[in-house]
Amino acid sequence: MSSFGLELLGEDECRELLTHHSFGRVAIWSGEHPAVLPVLYALLDGDVVFRTAPGEKLIAAALGEEVVFEIDASEPARRTGWSVNVVGHAEEIVHPDTLTRARGLGLEPWAGDYRDRFVRIRSERISGRRVRPEPGAIGPET
Repeated sequence: MSSFGLELLGEDECRELLTHHSFGRVAIWSGEHPAVLPVLYALLDGDVVFRTAPGEKLIAAALGEEVVFEIDASEPARRTGWSVNVVGHAEEIVHPDTLTRARGLGLEPWAGDYRDRFVRIRSERISGRRVRPEPGAIGPET
């Protein structure tokens, strides 16, 4: 479906994009304000999983808060891009069997090995959209 240059992506295409990327952002409530934090991720049974250290993301998981996870790409010169959002409740992975599987995902932290806790975002809603220039659209102004 397309509307004003926006094309809504189906869930299958969103999942495909999630499968082929490894860097995203998780949006959480941090005190009284929202925060958007970068994470390396992988999928486990269709859910987003990332490693973290004790802090805001782990607190959100401990509280079972609803969070939003997002990946995207853009080509500004072509005025195109896409984004995928996963909405769901965060939880720390603590079950030994699931933790073993999460450790096997190959999530190596960029910011230090002390990120030894795993958070899972249960995929409750997945949506995405793509921006495409309308036919005959004028390119960027110079």
